[in-house]
Amino acid sequence: MDPRTPLLVGLGAVSQREEDPARAREPLDLMGDAILAAGEDAGSRELLARAGWIACPRGFWDYGDPGRALAERIGASGARSLLGEIGVLQTTLFGRVGEHIARGRADVCIVTGGEAKYRNLRAQITGSGASLRPAPGEPEEVLRPREDIFHPQEIRHGLVLPVKQYAMVENALRIADGQSLDAHRDEVAALWAGMSEVAAKNESAWSREVLSPEAIRDPVGGNRMLAFPYTKLHNSQWNVDQAAALIFCAAGTADALGVPADRRVVLRAVSDSNFMLPLCEREALHRCAGFAAAGRSALACAGLRADQVNHRELYSCFPSAVRAQQRELEVPRELPVTVTGGMAFAGGPLNNFVLQAAVKMAQVLRSDPGSVGMVNAVSGVLTKQGVSLWSTEPGSPFGFADVSAEADANTARCELRSDAAGEARVISSTVEFDAEGASRAIALAELEPGIRALATSDDRELARAMTERDFSSEPITLDGEGSFRR
Repeated sequence: MDPRTPLLVGLGAVSQREEDPARAREPLDLMGDAILAAGEDAGSRELLARAGWIACPRGFWDYGDPGRALAERIGASGARSLLGEIGVLQTTLFGRVGEHIARGRADVCIVTGGEAKYRNLRAQITGSGASLRPAPGEPEEVLRPREDIFHPQEIRHGLVLPVKQYAMVENALRIADGQSLDAHRDEVAALWAGMSEVAAKNESAWSREVLSPEAIRDPVGGNRMLAFPYTKLHNSQWNVDQAAALIFCAAGTADALGVPADRRVVLRAVSDSNFMLPLCEREALHRCAGFAAAGRSALACAGLRADQVNHRELYSCFPSAVRAQQRELEVPRELPVTVTGGMAFAGGPLNNFVLQAAVKMAQVLRSDPGSVGMVNAVSGVLTKQGVSLWSTEPGSPFGFADVSAEADANTARCELRSDAAGEARVISSTVEFDAEGASRAIALAELEPGIRALATSDDRELARAMTERDFSSEPITLDGEGSFRR
């Protein structure tokens, strides 16, 4: 093996469910615990002191330079810190540290992230505090997104919450597949029920209850409807206290420090698309050119075929994200899509679920020598896409590619107008709910090819009707001021 091959050699995952927020550990502590656990897992504490970079995706917290604070805790006096702001793919951090190692810029790198939103929730419920100790400073490197996620018209019409936008993608998938509302809801619920079965076997999962498709599909009890067709159980569970840490090092360093062979997982390739286009400007809401390009690129970099991938973790903030990846990466629907149980059940900490998933994937690969794993990332509303490939066996030299230009070239755009009036065709829609039921409908409508508008209706009867039948075959009328009627 090339001595500069980037290896993942240490894994740490931490979860706490402390009811008393005064006793609960804060995110920086959880990350520190995860790093120490990863050092123990690698069998070499010396790796921690030799870290050249500590990379961290930003969470709900406001630490200035968490990497520097963690470096001081573990005695890595020479470590530089990297912070990925929200909107930066977590796979990008894997790519960066893989590149640093492959090009000889560092021998050891650590990627860590953590959240304590359950701690914050308990503080709100109990009326007590959940303060954070300061971690001041500015990292040596800060990665930031280049564009905005939302279109001004999406903001105007209240189409900002992820659950609403992903519900629009979900309904666009249904329309493209020609499914009835009931058949579609059944399929989505069955997919999510299968993920709950995987989470039940994952010791690190936040929720290990096996749920039936009916329990997920139907708004019964606390499983309220959020945005049609999504209930609360379709939603990523981010009220969790979880952290993860991954220690990467060069193969030559692993040899010198005597890291056991059964600890080593090869980072084969990372491919990201950072092209950004708001959802409602995309001609085909149900397609994602960035994932298709990233998948092809990662496989080519790793010298692998799609049928050689044995284990997958398709990013699972909402069902439409998983279903879009299945389509773009040509993953047969009968194949498993998760090793963790997904973000609704394993836990979806805001900006470091991919780190949690990479820990679990590495454990799976260690127990299945010779196999290949895929761990994917999403930022925004299928706005950015990342694909990473891992195995216990080496192959082609590590590759880190950016396929943004290809994704841009293969994504058709539409004009989104604010004053559109007249008859239009529904491209996709969703419905909001309150305590009394369906309350407000949001529709993305096409007036003519390439010309679209967002519109809403507060007609409760119309909103309810849009949860009962397919409106893509019925015309609606736009009033020129942002509202629509039948």
